Amino acid sequence: MAEETKTRTRRKIRMGVVTSDKMEKTVTVSLVRRYAHAVYGKQITRTKKVKARNEHGAKAGDTVRIMETRPLAKTVNWRVTEIVERAK
Repeated sequence: MAEETKTRTRRKIRMGVVTSDKMEKTVTVSLVRRYAHAVYGKQITRTKKVKARNEHGAKAGDTVRIMETRPLAKTVNWRVTEIVERAK
């Protein structure tokens, strides 16, 4: 993965949890981000679901690292680069 990221430095890399692996080559990944409210300071959690091309065999519940890529299908703009942790 290290050689890949040297030439593609402007691509976003995120970590998330696979929520669905029912498609043939694609998984749905939930990306969770936490931030403080601008006025009140309370921690807010926001979740975004993205579809990623799965060539590493990730299953539901796995924690994965995904990288932004060119559009691979109508809704797929990410791909799984590595499986960080397998589901228990």
